[in-house]
Formats: sequence, structure tokens, C-alpha cells
Amino acid sequence: MSGFVEKPEPTEVPGLVHLHTGKVRELYQNEAGDLVMVASDRISAYDWVLPTEIPDKGRVLTQLSLWWFDQLADLAPGHVLSTELPPGAPADWAGRTLVCKSLRMVPVECVARGYLTGSGLVEYNESRTVCGLALPAGLVDGSELPAPIFTPATKAEVGEHDENVSYEEVARQVGADTAAQLRQATLAVYSRARDIARDRGIILADTKFEFGFDGDTLVLADEVLTPDSSRFWPVDQWQPGRAQPSYDKQYVRDWLTSPESGWDRGSEQPPPALPQQVVDATRAKYVEAYERLTGTSWS
Repeated sequence: MSGFVEKPEPTEVPGLVHLHTGKVRELYQNEAGDLVMVASDRISAYDWVLPTEIPDKGRVLTQLSLWWFDQLADLAPGHVLSTELPPGAPADWAGRTLVCKSLRMVPVECVARGYLTGSGLVEYNESRTVCGLALPAGLVDGSELPAPIFTPATKAEVGEHDENVSYEEVARQVGADTAAQLRQATLAVYSRARDIARDRGIILADTKFEFGFDGDTLVLADEVLTPDSSRFWPVDQWQPGRAQPSYDKQYVRDWLTSPESGWDRGSEQPPPALPQQVVDATRAKYVEAYERLTGTSWS
């Protein structure tokens, strides 16, 4: 049974009501009804939230999301209202906290893929499709697709897998108009971000977004285009036909499945704590992604 190895107790802050503990974020509501999102340094792999944290990860995710919201504002309004700390919040929330609009969230993970890998590759090898979309023959792990595709998924609880679904299923669940809006916005945002990343030497292989409605307006929410929600590959090392080097938690996954960890992924036993070298290497990849994308040094 996956989930949290050690589920944290949320911090109590006067004037804030704790709503939810996610894999990475704590979600609160303030007295004005706005949402307060606090990104922790937690990291997850194989549907487990691990007992070891990655220093600075929460701040990297938050600051990178803010940078992307600015790049995308003309395509999709973002949900961020403020980055000011709520009164009484602990000092270590600084740089990792967003005050956001309370939206009517759409219960769909909006995934855009420009390259074939991951669960998309598994389905393609079985049926030459991804989420029911037919693709050309001859593609391999890391192949660039003829055009980006919208491959939605259902949003899972902590410890559960997101499940890929067809566009038709999304339309059935949320309505044809909303499904069309989600697809258009997802592909537009992905295409803009892909071009920005490419100019900085990074391939945006795929990513997932969450959207909600503010009245009738579709708003981009949650985190955006971080190493937690996206596959980033270095352009100069891209080589279709193999797994690509990446700016994410691949060090964590590789160590967990190595003999060194002693962990059996197929068992119901929780994974062990991460060794310091894996923590350091993972932190370095998150920081490098931030610096290459934004063009600024992490401090």
C-alpha cells in the first residue's frame, strides 16, 4: 500500500484552515476565502512520498512556477494573487508560499506530450496509440511526435496512479465545451513553453497542467512547468531510442530500483531513506533546471 512513508503533521497558523496534505504541498484557506499553497521539500517516487526531503526543492518549484506564470499570462491567466506570507506564518514558508484564487477546479490532469516516453510509450508499443490517438509507426523512446498531443488523465489520490483517459471520456465527464477549452489551452501553453525551453537548451518532452474556473474564465492553477510536473531533457544529449537524461528525480528512481537500496518495488514495504549523494544530486538537477530556464542564479 503506497502513500506517505511518514505523513507530516500540518503547521498550525492563526487565521488559516488546513484543507489538504498533498504529495508536495500543504493547502490552507485564509479568512478571505483565498487558498494558501505551501510547497514542501518532500519528494515522491513510484507512488510513495519518501521519508527524505530535498533541500530547497519547495522554493525551486514555487519560484519556477512564478516565472512561468509570467511567461504565459497572455495565453492563460494564473491563479496567483500574492507571494506575501500570511500573518503568523513561520519564516521558513518564505519563498515557497503562494496565495491563490479559490477556483472551481476541473478534475482532469491536462497532459501535453511533444515526445514519446513514459506511459505514452507503453501504450504506443501495445497499440500504436496514446490515449486513443493514433500515431505513426516506427517511433521509439524519446521520438519527437509529428505535433503535440493532448493526453488527459484522471487526477488520483496520494498513493494512487493517475489513469490516462481518452478525450471523449473527458468530454463525457466535464462537458464538450469545457473539454475543448482544456485541450486548446493545454496545447497553446505547452507550445509556448516548449519554444521558450528549447531556446535555453532544454527539451520539454511532456508536462501536465491543472485548470479551474473563476466564473466563466479558465485559469491556470497549481504548479506550472516544474521538474515535478514535466519531463525536461538537455537538447545536446537527446538521442531517441533510449531513456533520456533529465532534470528531475531520476536519480531517486534509479537508486530506489538499484540493488544498493535493497527495496523491492513490487512489495508493499515502504522505500528506505535516501543517501546523501542521491539527495545532493537531485537538488543539483532541480537547481540547474531553474537556472537554465530562467537565466538567473539560484541563491
